[in-house]
Amino acid sequence: MNYKRMITAAITGSVHTPTMSPYLPVTPQEIADEAVRSCEAGAAAVHIHVRDPQTGAPASNLELFKETVSRIKDRCDVIIGITGGGNYLQSDEERIRPVRELKPELASLDVGTMNYGVFPLADKYENWKYDWEKKYLAGTESGIFANTFKSLKHFAKAMQDTDTVPEIELFDNSWIQNAAYLIRAGYITRKPLLIQFVMGVLGGTPCSMEILVNMVNTAKNLLGDFNWSLSVADRNPFAYLAGALPMGANIRVGMEDNLYISRGVLAKSNAEQVEKAVRLIREVGFEVATPEEARKIIGTKGKDKVNF
Repeated sequence: MNYKRMITAAITGSVHTPTMSPYLPVTPQEIADEAVRSCEAGAAAVHIHVRDPQTGAPASNLELFKETVSRIKDRCDVIIGITGGGNYLQSDEERIRPVRELKPELASLDVGTMNYGVFPLADKYENWKYDWEKKYLAGTESGIFANTFKSLKHFAKAMQDTDTVPEIELFDNSWIQNAAYLIRAGYITRKPLLIQFVMGVLGGTPCSMEILVNMVNTAKNLLGDFNWSLSVADRNPFAYLAGALPMGANIRVGMEDNLYISRGVLAKSNAEQVEKAVRLIREVGFEVATPEEARKIIGTKGKDKVNF
């Protein structure tokens, strides 16, 4: 099915804050509704973070995760991926517990440490809806998104134990070597590998097709064959997504990565971005993978084997 392309919708993330968009989903019901709409629009997978329902702050509460993913599973067939990255303030245990306990089909595995800088956003707004927002964003100027080898072994083993596909997140070329080590050491054994290249985050690789080509070729040299996706944190993500499709990429959209549907126009839903991704895939000559087709492509265990 090499002509099929999978769309993932990253529903809410842990970067953008309620002040930035009135459409950002916060509660379990809102996040689930957005996930279902995204599936109906053409997404084969959703990537799930949760937030404090009262303030919209990024959260790691297991019950919030369970409520959210259960609501999604009850209403649609989408592949549900749970974050293993969380955010820079959470402990290793807070980050991996939802994966270990809920045993999803898919989970993100960030395989390197970085200066994940979103602090420039703290100076963009004068009036904040909640007190936590500016402090949280500004904290990334001195905070580190830490993923030590000890942590990575712990995270990867939890995904092995739960038969969860690790989506290997690569923000930089150096992370490819880390992934290669985890494979050699036996902490990542599932094949085919699933990789997501991430461009545009301050502290990671910039948005550039030349850099993407280099990263993909480096990964092929060090890791062998793999399925892959592209996530772009940029004002013009669809330009890069369009360029990646003929290279074999699946694509990720959603409010975790970008709050806008076009320059200066806020997306009213994740589904709106998914619909644009569907049009893009079809316009350049490929077809959109259904959830069941995507399960075959990336080799998940199936929705009946999760723990929610």
